Amino acid sequence: MDLDEGDGGEAEVRRGGGMSTGEVARRLGVAPTTVRSWDRRYGLGPAAHTGGRHRRWTAADLARLERMCALTATGLPPAEAARLALDETGSTTPPREADSSPVPQSVARSRSRAGTGLRLDDVRQECKGVARAALRLDATALDELLKDAIGQHGLIAAWTEVIMPTLQAVGRKWESSGERYVEVEHFLSWHVSGALRRHSPPVPTDRPGATTVLACVPAENHTLPLEVLAAALTERDLPIRMFGGSLPVESLVAAVRRTGPAAVCLWAQSRTTASRPLAQHIAAIEWGVRGARRKPVVLTLGPGWAGQTTPGLPHPPGLAEAVAAVESAMRR
Repeated sequence: MDLDEGDGGEAEVRRGGGMSTGEVARRLGVAPTTVRSWDRRYGLGPAAHTGGRHRRWTAADLARLERMCALTATGLPPAEAARLALDETGSTTPPREADSSPVPQSVARSRSRAGTGLRLDDVRQECKGVARAALRLDATALDELLKDAIGQHGLIAAWTEVIMPTLQAVGRKWESSGERYVEVEHFLSWHVSGALRRHSPPVPTDRPGATTVLACVPAENHTLPLEVLAAALTERDLPIRMFGGSLPVESLVAAVRRTGPAAVCLWAQSRTTASRPLAQHIAAIEWGVRGARRKPVVLTLGPGWAGQTTPGLPHPPGLAEAVAAVESAMRR
């Protein structure tokens, strides 16, 4: 689904008698103060007023704000974006603040058609808010939205259904737009990493034969999937050793020999970095006293391993499956 389009959530708005300002802000990926400011300064508030102190936003009100977000994400000044959003949705309420730096109408029309273009398909509504906050490079709103998603849905569901689809949508956008939006992908990845670290409990104390080594294969620097796996394992009180991106072969071997892990998780984003001989070599390392020697379970994680799996080297397809595979290795 395109970020500029409506969805089934509007029907819920009608059935439920409107949304609160906080709910609207979370859906849009902005701070509640921003929603109130747009109401106060540009006349983008609820068309109808209800009794009591709390205002309720209808589907039509929400459509105006979604258009406002899409227009400002293209670089249009807020006052001009508000005028266009009000015009396009048929509102007769004039903006309450004059635009001090008007944009030529030809430019405004071009920008209004551009939209964000991030396709999010059938995923949780929070994806739209996260994507919009990332497009605006709004650090405060993005941190709040990521924290809420993890807190409300749990780490695995938040990653699988909110964070990862948004990251993939941003990645598709810059790949198809001549390297534009690269800064958005880096910005989003950095804040996701920070959210994972803030959510993670302290690493548990080592238990003999219960450690998991997590590392990217040599020449691979996509660490974020390993970071979320590390957070999920520490949530379950499982000791880990995280080595991050592009760990040299000799260093990986040394880490495995020194820690004697029950499991080794090797991430490869690209087929050019995945190495089946390396995984097989790590899986053959032994430690322990003679007669009771052990080997690690090596998990090949990431799309780079597609077509390179072999018996004895599990290839979990997702985060939940990877966590389950590590827990199974601990019980051996």
